[in-house]
Amino acid sequence: MNDLMIPLKEDGRIPMYRQIYDYIKNEIQKGKMKAGEKLPSSRLLAKNLCISRSTVDMAYDQLLSEGYIESFPCKGYYVCRMEGLYFSIEKKVFSEKTSEQKVSAPVYRWDFALNGIAPGGFPHNIWRKLSREVLSQEGDSLFQLGDPCGEFGIRRAVAEYLHSARGVDCDPDQIIIGAGNDYLLMLLWVILGKNRKIAMENPTYLSAYYDLIHMGCQILPVGQDSQGIRIEELEKTGADTVYVMPSHQFPMGTVMPLARRMELLKWAGSREGRYIIEDDYDSEFRYKGQPIPALSGFDQKGCVIYLGTFSKSLAPSVRVSYMVLPPALIKDYLALGHLFSVTVSRTDQKILEMFLGEGHYERHLNRMRAVYKNKHDLMVRCLKEMSHICAFSGENAGVHLVLKFCNGLTEKEAVRRAKEAGIKVYGVSEYRIQKSEKEENMVLLGYATMEDKDIEAAMKKLKEIWEI
Repeated sequence: MNDLMIPLKEDGRIPMYRQIYDYIKNEIQKGKMKAGEKLPSSRLLAKNLCISRSTVDMAYDQLLSEGYIESFPCKGYYVCRMEGLYFSIEKKVFSEKTSEQKVSAPVYRWDFALNGIAPGGFPHNIWRKLSREVLSQEGDSLFQLGDPCGEFGIRRAVAEYLHSARGVDCDPDQIIIGAGNDYLLMLLWVILGKNRKIAMENPTYLSAYYDLIHMGCQILPVGQDSQGIRIEELEKTGADTVYVMPSHQFPMGTVMPLARRMELLKWAGSREGRYIIEDDYDSEFRYKGQPIPALSGFDQKGCVIYLGTFSKSLAPSVRVSYMVLPPALIKDYLALGHLFSVTVSRTDQKILEMFLGEGHYERHLNRMRAVYKNKHDLMVRCLKEMSHICAFSGENAGVHLVLKFCNGLTEKEAVRRAKEAGIKVYGVSEYRIQKSEKEENMVLLGYATMEDKDIEAAMKKLKEIWEI
C-alpha cells in the first residue's frame, strides 16, 4: 500500500486532509482495504501526493480517533478490524409515496373539527417580537439544561394567571411544566404509583384514556348526567383516583355545578390517598354567566391535581402544559426530579413567560373570546332552525356543540349522510370507553377552525340531508 494514490481536487472547497480522510475511510468501509493492511507512512504519502506531511498527519489523526486505523510504534499505520460494524455506503434517497402506497383518506369540503384554532387566531406578530427579544437578551444560558420543574419565571407567571383567572391559589414551586398533558400524565403515574384504579367519565377524552391504559392503570368507566359524573356510581367502583373535566366536559359539554363539585371533593377527602385529576383544558371560553372557579380553588385537603394547557387557547402546536401538584405530591416529585428533564425548551418557556407577564395573553384571550362567541352564536342560530331534527347542548362553554337527534336519525346514519355530502362530523360513540348497548343518536360539531361563511353553508347542507 506504499503506492497509495488518492485523487485530490485543488478547488479549495474540501480541505486536502478531509479528502484523504474520506478516501481512506470509504475504502475501508467498502472492504477494499482489509483489516491488518499497512498504510504508507505520512512522510511517504505526502511525497507521493505532493502535499505537506502535516496535511497527511491531520487525516491520519482523524482516522485514528474514529478507530478506522491503528498505529504501532516503529511499525506504522494499519487498518483496524471492525467486525459487525454497519456502514452506509451510499446515501439513501427516499422518494415520494406513489399513489398506490398512499393511504387514501376521504376528502371533506367542510370539517367540523374538534381541535384547532380560528384562521388567523395565532398572535404571530407578538410571538415573533418576543422570540427576537428572548434570543437577543438571554444568550447561551437558554441552551443549557434547566430546572426539571420548568423555569421559575414561567411557573410564577402561570401561578399568577391561575390565581386571577381560575381561583387557584398555588405556589410556583407546586407547578411542573411539560410538553403536553400526555407527558404530565406519565409523570403523575410515576409519582402516584402503578397500581392506581382510575375512574373516568364515559364518554371521555380518549387521549388521556389511552395514556393511562398504556401506563398500566385500571380504568373504571362511570356514567354521567346533566351535572357531570355520578358520585354514587363513582363510590361503587372502588376507585382511588378520578379524572374529570368539570369546567367543560369533553365530549358532552357539561359544566359541573358547584354542588356536584363539592360532592366530588367530599368523595376525595373521605379517604386517605384519593385524588382528583382536574383537566381544565378550555376553561377560557365561556359564553353564559360567570366562570365557575376551578375545582382546585375549592380544595382544602390537597387532593386535587390540576392540569392546564396553552394548546387550546394559543395553538395545538404550542405544546406547553402545566400541572399543579398538592404539596405532598410535589415533595414526591422533587425526590425523583433528578430522573427527569423538562420537555419544553427554555426558549419557549421564556417567550411564554413574557407573553403572560406583559399582558399579551389576556388581550389574546379577549380577542379570541369575541371571535368564538360570533361563531358560537352563528351555530346556535343555525341549529335553532333545525329544532325538528335535533336538540343541542354544551353551548355555554368551549368550541363545540353536542347534537341529539329527535327525528329518528342515528349517529351512524347521520355521519354517513354527512360524509357523502363532503362534511366531516364526529360521533359521540367514538369517545366511549364502554360502548352503549343501544344505538347512538348524538354527534359533535366543532366550529373553531371554520370560517363563518363555511359554517352557514355546511349547516344549511346538514339541515337538508338530515331531514327524514
